[in-house]
Amino acid sequence: MATDIKETTHAVEAASVMKLLSARPRLLALGEPTHGEDTLLDLRNELFRQLVEQEGYRTIAIESDCMRGLVVDDYVTSGTGTLDEVMEHGFSHGWGTSAANRELVRWMRAYNDGRPAPERLRFAGFDGPLEITGAASPRQALTALHGYLSARVDADLFPCTAETLDRLLGADDRWTNAAAMMDPARSVGKSAEANELRLLADDLVSLLDEQTPHLITATSREDWDRARLYGRTATGLLRYHSWMADTAPSRMTRLVGLRDQMMADNLLAVAERGPALVHAHNGHLQREKSTMRMGGRPLEWWSAGALVSAHLGEEYAFLATALGTIRHQGVDTPAPDSVEGLLYALPEDRYVVDAARLATALGDTRPAPRVSPWFGYAPLDPAHLAGFDGLVFVKDVPQS
Repeated sequence: MATDIKETTHAVEAASVMKLLSARPRLLALGEPTHGEDTLLDLRNELFRQLVEQEGYRTIAIESDCMRGLVVDDYVTSGTGTLDEVMEHGFSHGWGTSAANRELVRWMRAYNDGRPAPERLRFAGFDGPLEITGAASPRQALTALHGYLSARVDADLFPCTAETLDRLLGADDRWTNAAAMMDPARSVGKSAEANELRLLADDLVSLLDEQTPHLITATSREDWDRARLYGRTATGLLRYHSWMADTAPSRMTRLVGLRDQMMADNLLAVAERGPALVHAHNGHLQREKSTMRMGGRPLEWWSAGALVSAHLGEEYAFLATALGTIRHQGVDTPAPDSVEGLLYALPEDRYVVDAARLATALGDTRPAPRVSPWFGYAPLDPAHLAGFDGLVFVKDVPQS
């Protein structure tokens, strides 16, 4: 069997990846089974460079706050700000401290320098302004949308003034109270002000849509696209806050599902401007439902990848990443009867696997699911193998 499996592997290069696919996808998703390891981000960076130079890709989208991502995009496209400022303010989840992320931003800025706008690389965060401890205030997105419209649309068409929004929003710390994640009573998401804001946000997004021909002419498609991002983010955050205040048994399922829906909506918008490499956790990019346990309750919801795949079909492709060891986190050599163990036995340090051919090579063999001793690493689910367009395997992950 080792020989059969060996025949399914190739170098981790853009050309090898494209040979696995029937056509160049609009979104090529590269997953990772753990966060915070620069070895995996270095691999992502190199693959993105090759996709840019060989396949015409122009955008990278990562699992980071979509609003903060605008800071990075402004820097790489036009040099706004400094690299230090961008790394501090342009990423969520602590990703700005990563040396590999810094190198990605530096390289994109250098690549764009002197190039005409149509040839420049673009950066996008596609996560909502959400952290595990809660959600951001909708203020930034909602007031940015209102500001964009108020400068270009007759005031008589507006559902409210900027002063009304400010009054209804109140202090931002009302929205960001970390205690609300586990205690719905601490959330303002179903207050009278929040309910009114949801209606006003919906009206503002509708006004944006109604005025599209005028707005694109008066500003640019880029500015209009950014306003659409403001609208998606404002309505998504208000919906998320509403469910944070809910006491239904489905509360947590809806919250994790809403996050992936926001991710999917942002990715579909990214897809509109051309081929992009997407990077996030495997669980967000897979075509299958995602599952986890929280507070002793099992949760199950459709991942962003499943939602995007349903919309784009073959224009969405997913490469999962599997690992052999992360010894500094207690993840040692995988059992030989797991998929990771079978791949670990091969001599190369990293390679991309033809997932369909691997499934054929395994035949009736049922690999054992790997159990991780560390909560931060999610092993490959052998049952999901058929849903991958390819599988990237990294043998050993040293400490960053």
